[in-house]
Amino acid sequence: MLNQRSLFGLACRTAAFSFVFAGMASLTQAQSATSAAPSFERPLVASAYANPFASDLAKTSSSSSSSSSSNSDDALPDTTALGHFDLFAKQPPPRRRYGRPNYADSNTNKDGSPKWVGMVGGGFNLPVGGTHNYATTGWRFQGGAGRNFSKVTAVLLQFDYDHMGMQGRTLNNQLALYNALCGGSCGFNGLGGNVHDWSFTVDPTFTIPSEGTMGAYVVTGVGYYHKVTTFTTPTVGQYCDIYYGCYQVAADQPVDWYTSNALGLNAGFGITWKFSKFSNEKLFAEAKYVWTDNSPRPFDVSGNTPYFNAFPQEAARTTWIPVTFGIRF
Repeated sequence: MLNQRSLFGLACRTAAFSFVFAGMASLTQAQSATSAAPSFERPLVASAYANPFASDLAKTSSSSSSSSSSNSDDALPDTTALGHFDLFAKQPPPRRRYGRPNYADSNTNKDGSPKWVGMVGGGFNLPVGGTHNYATTGWRFQGGAGRNFSKVTAVLLQFDYDHMGMQGRTLNNQLALYNALCGGSCGFNGLGGNVHDWSFTVDPTFTIPSEGTMGAYVVTGVGYYHKVTTFTTPTVGQYCDIYYGCYQVAADQPVDWYTSNALGLNAGFGITWKFSKFSNEKLFAEAKYVWTDNSPRPFDVSGNTPYFNAFPQEAARTTWIPVTFGIRF
């Protein structure tokens, strides 16, 4: 009986040991099978809707990887054969370079400037040189229009009207002369006078290039100048001269006047201010020097010559500085 129990216990221990051993063998085989199983992970392929910045990201990643990783990149499949974009291709293609735009049409030059230009303004005159000896500061009007050939060069046809007063000592000298001519019976209590000069000129203008609202330009010109000098009486009086004798003159009416025509030159500079960076209209301030080549005539009140000239300064060369403020458009 004892022997049977001993044999039964030994058999139970043997069976338990066999069961544990078989379980461990099965677990080891399963782990080795799992590690050896092939990977069916799908390779990364860039679709037609890939991120447009993928090229830059790929370059950054590639520059920071080791040589072993670059070798593995060579092993990637050729995705272009499948009709897809290459992830590492240069996207997008280089931008095309274009030249300066051409705006040329019937009203615009190639550089975008308007073909036609106009201006209007007013200001004052400063007589200089010999003109300053008899004339005083006056007022002026200016207007013109012309052609822009570019943002830099323009040519304008310009009309100017320049008015100047007369100095007191000049008027007093003329009053004494007129009273002497009529034997002291003229009855003038005083004398007034003025000088005005109107002109038509062709003025080339050269603008200094500027990107802001402020600008500057240089202007020159040549043209025809017509000068008129007039003396008036402020009260009713009697005027006498060697040709027409004595006659009544109303208040503020001309008692003597002179005219002369001449070619003249002008040159100066100006500054401009545009209403905005892209505006064609701009305010301007301009100063020029004007010189007219009048033909001098001698003083002669004798009556022995075909002309009567009691004011030879009128026919002398004339110089003044016109200062103008206005708008260009």
